Formats: sequence, structure tokens, C-alpha cells
Amino acid sequence: MSAALLIDFGSTYTKLRAVDVEARRVLATAQGPSTVASDVTIGLDLALAALERKLGSLPKFAHRLASSSAAGGLRMVTIGLVKELTAEAARQAALGAGAKLVGAFAYRLTPSDLSAIEALAPDIILLAGGTDGGNAEVVRQNGARLSASALPCAIIVACNRDVAEEVVAGLSAAGKNAVLTRNVMPAFGVLEIDPARDAIREVFISRIVHAKGIDRAAAEGDAVLMPTPAAVMEGARLLSEGTAKHAGLGDLLVVDIGGATTDVHSVAVGAPRRDGVVQYGLPEPFVKRTVEGDLGMRHNARAIVEAAGASVFATRAGLTEAALNAMLDAIEADVERLPATPEEIALDEALAWTAVRIAVGRHAGTSEIVQTVQGPVTMQRGKDLSGVTTVIGTGGPLAHGATPSSVLRAALADPADPYSLRPLRPTLCIDADYLLYAGGLLSAIDPDAAFEIARTSLRPVEEREAHEPRSQIG
Repeated sequence: MSAALLIDFGSTYTKLRAVDVEARRVLATAQGPSTVASDVTIGLDLALAALERKLGSLPKFAHRLASSSAAGGLRMVTIGLVKELTAEAARQAALGAGAKLVGAFAYRLTPSDLSAIEALAPDIILLAGGTDGGNAEVVRQNGARLSASALPCAIIVACNRDVAEEVVAGLSAAGKNAVLTRNVMPAFGVLEIDPARDAIREVFISRIVHAKGIDRAAAEGDAVLMPTPAAVMEGARLLSEGTAKHAGLGDLLVVDIGGATTDVHSVAVGAPRRDGVVQYGLPEPFVKRTVEGDLGMRHNARAIVEAAGASVFATRAGLTEAALNAMLDAIEADVERLPATPEEIALDEALAWTAVRIAVGRHAGTSEIVQTVQGPVTMQRGKDLSGVTTVIGTGGPLAHGATPSSVLRAALADPADPYSLRPLRPTLCIDADYLLYAGGLLSAIDPDAAFEIARTSLRPVEEREAHEPRSQIG
């Protein structure tokens, strides 16, 4: 047997998937508390013990691969030259690498900007600015200000190549951990964010995960390859593109609902699908991720309700506003609580539906009619996802909730919002066995096996609901 152990050090649970790579099947799954407050190896040992009980004995693993978000994710700040151009390119690179973007700055850094950045306590700064051969003065000055700051974090330099080496040398001379990579926007309107994504992941592996005992887990042979969101993204890319042996699923969208955020990944070009539509702004990355930090099912439950409107939300959940507020108070007092009563199940369904509706709406592009001297023109901002053929739901409320079909349909186009370019008629699936991250990890070792194993986890929502008890929501 060629066995692989695929580990996800999550913020709450450490999840294990033992797979037979040759047979393309999951041997067993297990999880344990992540014990991030002390040492994650404690939770890992508990999860391994649970896995051993299921298997009788643990096989000799040929591969032990891991992703992690247990350190709280990558706290990143991006700095660019122009908000709509290099600053936006830096933002896309940060999100695509699995970062938690806590601040974005543009133009010349002021003393108050530096104070704000220091208060944000980032793990990594991504410094961009200027196309190759373009503006060098602003990024030179920003590099000098960072050199003189008290910031201890790693600084990735992905700016105008004419000045990049000079900036790195200045940062290094000041004792900063400076990393040089290619410009995120080498020419006007041209994105080249993959090198910056790779640099961010390398810093994550070498530095950020050396916390909470993850470095000790790595010393035992568990190579942390990437942040968990990046592993999910790689799994989505693999399913979309396929391999030399397997045809991919084509354009797809992944919605991941969590306790603190709702993440959306799209794998699609997203260019205008109708004649005469003009694309506005920077080209969108083929593999795109957005993170909605105000749409977490537990840490931000009240923010979800406020975004929808309390009265509208209460009606959807079938609750009075008084009952809704009392239940939100209970969630805020215990963010790990799981729904137990019909009313709590109804609340969770409404929270999940609303989170998906808002998050996908923010991720997808929009169209609008603008007046020009030549007459009215339809302009597209962002990605056109109307032609996406598959929408995949992952995360607890979708994998384990009673009404995943209802929740996932919140991602679809709505006649009441005709300018949003959400998917029109996709197949809806659930990542029932939570294998997207595992596919992303295993793709570096055996892409064919990774594709087949991740593909087996996809269940049409109707099939998934047929085997699960339904909630009492109308």
C-alpha cells in the first residue's frame, strides 16, 4: 500500500485524511482539537490515536503532508503605488496565497501610515509599486520608511525591477527579513502574481508556522506545504483543469463557510460573455480568492444579520427579532456551540444562506450601462461567472447542514439583482468528505491520484440531502 497522511491544522480542529494513493481511496478520517493555545502536536497525537482506532494500526505513510491555518492565518499588509493598479495587484497576490489581509496602503507612506501598519502587527508585508521601468521614487521612499521602522515582520518586495534590488538591499542592511520576487504588475494592465504568491507561501512555511508547536510536528516528518486556503485553492484548480489523464470539470466556484470568514474561490477566466461588453479595470486572475472577514458563522454572526437587515433576516429564519437577538447573544458567549434545537438549526441555515449570498455577490463581477460620447456602453467590472458549470460547497454548514441545496443556491444569479454576474445554471455539489484541501496537498505528489480522490468527495446536493435528516425549515 502507498499510503499518505494529509493533515489540516485548523484553528479549531486538526483534521486527518489517510488515503491509499495507488487505490485512489480514503482509508479513514479522524480529527482532534488543534490545541493552538498550547502545542498543536497534542491535538495531532489525539487525532492520530483516533485514526489508529479506526484502522486497527497505522500504516507506514509514504507521504505526510500538511496545510495549516492554526497560527491564525497569514496577517498581511500590502503596499502599492496606485490603489486601482499595483495596490490591487498586490491584494490579489496576497489573497491567492492564503493570506488574511488586514491592511492595504497606496501612494507614499506617511508617518501615520507606518503607525497604522505597526498597530496591525502583520506577519508579512508585500511591497509593490511601479511597472518595470516606471515610477521608482515612491517605492524607493516606501522602502526607506519601512527600513527605518520597528516592524519585525518579513517584507516581500515585488515592485519595479529597476529599483527592487536597491530596496531589498536597504531593508536587509536595516536588519529586515527582505525577500525579492518579480513585479506583480510588470506592465500596465498586466498581472503576474504567481511569483509573489509563491514567495508568500515560502515565508509561511519557513517562519510563520514555527509557532504553536507546528515546527515540532514538521520535525517529525509532516511537511507544511501551504496555508490551508491555498491548499483548497490548489484543489479547486486541479478539479477545474484536470490532469493529463482526467478531463477537468471546467469553470467552477467554491464557497467555504467558516466560523470566522466565508471564502470564495473561482477558477475561470471571467471575461465578458456577451458581445459589446467592455471590461473595466485590471484583468482578473484565473484562480481568484476573496475572503469576507465579516461573514463568519460564529465570530461574526451578528454582522451577517446586520448586513441582511434584522427584520428581513428574522423573517427568513422564522424567528421573532427578540428570539433572534437572544440566540445571537448565546453564540457570542460561546462561539463553538452547535445548533441543537429546530430554532437554532433555522438560525444556522439563515446565517449560511445570507453569508453565501453576500460573499458570492462580492466575489462575482457586475455589469452596468454607462453613457459615453458614442452612446450607452455596457461595462463589466470583475469576473463574469454566469457560465460557471460547477459550484462546490465546503465547510461545516454545507457539509453537515440539513439543507445544503437551499444554502448553495444562494450563490446563483437572481433576477432581482440583474447586474450581478453570478452563476446561472451550474451543477451544485458538496465536498462531503472535506477533501479539497487534501487534493491540493496531494497534487504536488501525484496529481492523478489527487484528482480522483478529491472527485470522489463531490456529491450532488440532492444526493447528499437524500441521505441526511432534513431540518424543520420551510
